[in-house]
Amino acid sequence: MKLFLVLAVAGCTSASPSSEESSGALLAVPASEDTQEVSSASEDAQLQQLYEQAIAEGGELTIYAGGDKPTQQDDIRNAFTKRFPRIKVKDIVDFSKVHDARVDNQIAEHRVLADVVQFQTYDDFPRWKREGSLLKYKPVGWNKVFDPIKDKDGYFTGLWFYAFANVTATSLGRNAPVEAKDFLKPEFKDKLIFTYPNDDDAVLFYFKQLTDKYGSEFLHKLLAQNPKFIRGTQDAGDAVGNGKYVASFGVGGALIAQPGAISRFTIPKTSPWVAWAQTGAILKDAPHKAAAKLYLSWALAKTTQENDIHTWSARSDVAPPSGYKSIWDYPNLDPLGLPRFLSDRTALDRYKALITLYFGDVKGDNPNGDLGLYPGAF
Repeated sequence: MKLFLVLAVAGCTSASPSSEESSGALLAVPASEDTQEVSSASEDAQLQQLYEQAIAEGGELTIYAGGDKPTQQDDIRNAFTKRFPRIKVKDIVDFSKVHDARVDNQIAEHRVLADVVQFQTYDDFPRWKREGSLLKYKPVGWNKVFDPIKDKDGYFTGLWFYAFANVTATSLGRNAPVEAKDFLKPEFKDKLIFTYPNDDDAVLFYFKQLTDKYGSEFLHKLLAQNPKFIRGTQDAGDAVGNGKYVASFGVGGALIAQPGAISRFTIPKTSPWVAWAQTGAILKDAPHKAAAKLYLSWALAKTTQENDIHTWSARSDVAPPSGYKSIWDYPNLDPLGLPRFLSDRTALDRYKALITLYFGDVKGDNPNGDLGLYPGAF
């Protein structure tokens, strides 16, 4: 995944879930047993100390970030380097499923280049923890991070939430599709574009939820619409934004439409959609551990979560986006569903094979380009 959502942040503080579920419903409990307030000034002091340590280390940082467009990490990198100008950052964006193989290879060859790994493929992190490949570190703001999206021992943590739902042309007005079945209307035949679900596990989970809810009949009817399939969620959303197609689902977009935009992002009210905590960690053999600690702490600091991430926060003390509910309060969304889906690779691969029967093999080049085995070296 994927791209950052551009929005304003305001409103009330969100409730946090427990890690236990009852009949599919998440129960609201405090995010941590430690309820001590940490002031922004205190967090800033900790960040300054980490900054000095990162400079002393050499002032370099390499981030491997999951995504499907090379520029998707630019806003985060620019905000970080504006705050810490003496840190040189290389942020390498690629599909999480490509990056994790790259990391596995670097670990096996004892040639680790990445300091921070920031991926959609949640199932990698417990495995890397078991294998001893991650550095134990609880960043600034750790006690405020929702319990279900962080490792209790401190080896990895959710950094923020990404969301995939609808992107539709504003020219459609009130006729724009919102619920999944709206996309099956005759007027949208030959006008829909999607990311290959068998190329992106978050999109695959989107389709899996729709299949579970509406049956294989939904896939037959969607196929009859003759949609276009391409690689990359951003390119699919952009194809609606530039007027080539009128609608897509399973993609990200700007929650607050920009002036003059010809597309908009909407959330369905009844059909399932997808959001998950993009997870980050420091590799045990990272070349720049101090800079990596600074980055994770800055990412989870309250001021960053309020002003720079532009999406739902990983912290319980930061408000949801203006005009939106807490990420835990949507009845047709399970923010922990994607990690569970990713953790059962046998079931995932079985559904991926089914989707390939319907929509064909993935075609096209990686939109990130071919980055090779060792991108990001200084």
